[in-house]
Amino acid sequence: MSEFVRLEVEDGVGTIRVDRPKMNALDAAVQEGIRAAATEAAGRDDVRAVVVYGGERLFAAGADIKEMADMSYRDMVDRSGALQSALSAVARIPKPVVAAVTGYALGGGCELALCADVRICGEGATFGQPEILLGIIPGAGGTQRLSRLVGPARAKDLIFTGRFVKAEEAERIGLVDRVVPDEDVYTEAVAWARQFSSAAALALRAAKESVDRGLEVDLETGLEIERVQFAALFATEDRGTGMRSFLAEGPGKARFSGR
Repeated sequence: MSEFVRLEVEDGVGTIRVDRPKMNALDAAVQEGIRAAATEAAGRDDVRAVVVYGGERLFAAGADIKEMADMSYRDMVDRSGALQSALSAVARIPKPVVAAVTGYALGGGCELALCADVRICGEGATFGQPEILLGIIPGAGGTQRLSRLVGPARAKDLIFTGRFVKAEEAERIGLVDRVVPDEDVYTEAVAWARQFSSAAALALRAAKESVDRGLEVDLETGLEIERVQFAALFATEDRGTGMRSFLAEGPGKARFSGR
């Protein structure tokens, strides 16, 4: 793991905690810490869902501009792939992932939040992709994930202007899914994640992959991805458990093993 990123596991929920004073700037070390934490969370059987959290004060204020200021084109050619893939490791966790956002989620911080399946933020949260104000563009997935989430026109407005978006607007445009009091953000995110602690893990994985991969392809290919995933679940123990429980007790009573 990293000095500034850790994975904390409790009751089936893994929290990827970014903790780099003062602003959780995402320098290369933090990026690699995020990759390591995401990889560990993806591989641990005792982690059924994941919360990404920056602490009570803020989520992440963006990339480390001091680190980037003197980088050349060649330097960034060498680093940009690792930057993207570090955050994409969070998006590829084959389990439900929720971002618990307090305070600022700007630049790379916003891009990190975009890697989650669901975003819960505090009433005082602020989002933005202000890279254009530095003479660059988002480089860790912002132009792609934001446009897929809120639509190209809204994404272009935010990226072209670099303006900040408060919690109310973020919820209205679909950038976040729920706004709660600031002090309740982490608790609400953990509660959302904990509902999957005893869920059918392989079915959740198949559902997430079907949606995510389906968005990358045409409809017919997406339907084929769904068909293959659907059929494959009939080889799992959980499928038998779920159907037998449904027939005997009705929906929602099954106790899944995750196999």
